[in-house]
Amino acid sequence: SGSADEQQHQAGGLFPQQEPLRPPKTAPLGTGMAEHLQKTGFPPGSEDKVSVLDSGPEMAEPQLAVTSVVTSKLSVKAPEFYPPGYNQNFNENFTDSSFEDRYDGYLTLAEYVQDFLNHLTEQPGCFETEIEHFAEALNGWVTTDEALQELVELIYQQATSVPNFSYMGARLCNYLSHHLTISPQSGNFRQLLLQRCRTEYENRNEATKGDEATKKQFHSFVLFLAELYLNLEIKGTRGQVTRAEILQEGLRELLNALFSNPVDSNLICAVKLLKLTGSVLEDAWKEKGKNDMEEVIQRIENVVLDANCSRDVKHKLLKLVELRSSNWGRVHGTTPHTEATPENDPNYFMNEPTFYTSDGVPFTAADPDYQEEYQELLEREDLFPYYEENGADLSGPGDMYFDEIDDEMDPEIEEAYEKFCLESEHERKQ
Repeated sequence: SGSADEQQHQAGGLFPQQEPLRPPKTAPLGTGMAEHLQKTGFPPGSEDKVSVLDSGPEMAEPQLAVTSVVTSKLSVKAPEFYPPGYNQNFNENFTDSSFEDRYDGYLTLAEYVQDFLNHLTEQPGCFETEIEHFAEALNGWVTTDEALQELVELIYQQATSVPNFSYMGARLCNYLSHHLTISPQSGNFRQLLLQRCRTEYENRNEATKGDEATKKQFHSFVLFLAELYLNLEIKGTRGQVTRAEILQEGLRELLNALFSNPVDSNLICAVKLLKLTGSVLEDAWKEKGKNDMEEVIQRIENVVLDANCSRDVKHKLLKLVELRSSNWGRVHGTTPHTEATPENDPNYFMNEPTFYTSDGVPFTAADPDYQEEYQELLEREDLFPYYEENGADLSGPGDMYFDEIDDEMDPEIEEAYEKFCLESEHERKQ
């Protein structure tokens, strides 16, 4: 592109200033101009020369300007035409119909894996359709301990450095842990991944006290580990699927480290971690008879009272405590209708209509007088059984109810109506 830019500069830039060119008066015209002259009534042969009509001395002689076209030597595939971070090689390799040919253009495993990770970051919806082929390609490429270590590191870096990739990275790790065939003595994919996470985990106390860049990197690791805990499936000898218990204990210690250094960024990370995994962690701890979540909530309340954090962060912590008090926002299945009562079913009143008083206050089934008021409303609706909501009369002729209605006007209203009709007739005649 540098040589192309230099040539463009010598030619006067991409848009050079040039004088308009006046063709000779006998210069032949193009086919389009000849057709135009014939349509406007010029005699045959006039397309061979350019004639100037005499329009008076006040008009200058018209000129036919021909702008020269500058042909750029810059390729359509030049880097200038692609956004930063876009890899042309990846796009070319991932648009072929045959997956077996997709990785032939890559020179290294790192290049191929990194391009796929970027592709997955930009288009997460392609995970289901392309992950199987990706794993097949890796099985043909990752055949040594070094290659497996490199693969783990590439995925780890992407999951802890690219925003919003932690969830997709955890799903990718779970899939590869079950579908990569290589299992060297140094450890399979899942074991090497957990070893890599342990390196960062052991530096948790120093990371929470580090500078902002160090804290930011550590917080990304914490959220990735949380996603791993939720998505990484471990199959037991009997075929049962469980979560990695080592990650459960690791998240507990990470919470301790974050609360031990209660600055705003650490506390916000703890809130995100508990919003993501709080319900699952509490269930797992309760199964073991532990009260760890009670201790975590008590720790949060102490931070709100004592820590010198911002008002907004304290508000986030209090909202988290409120979320946990509502069972992490989980709504369990409703009780069967025959057994449901306001005491045993939190959703008992959910399907009842809501009314509003004249002051705009909601009036729901939870109010003591609701049933009486609602029944009275239903009885009032029964007075008009033949009217739709839009007021259309559905009653037939000779309906007993409507025949009994007295349609005579009040004398005062009748007098006013007659006066209105007379005035309207008088105005019409005028």
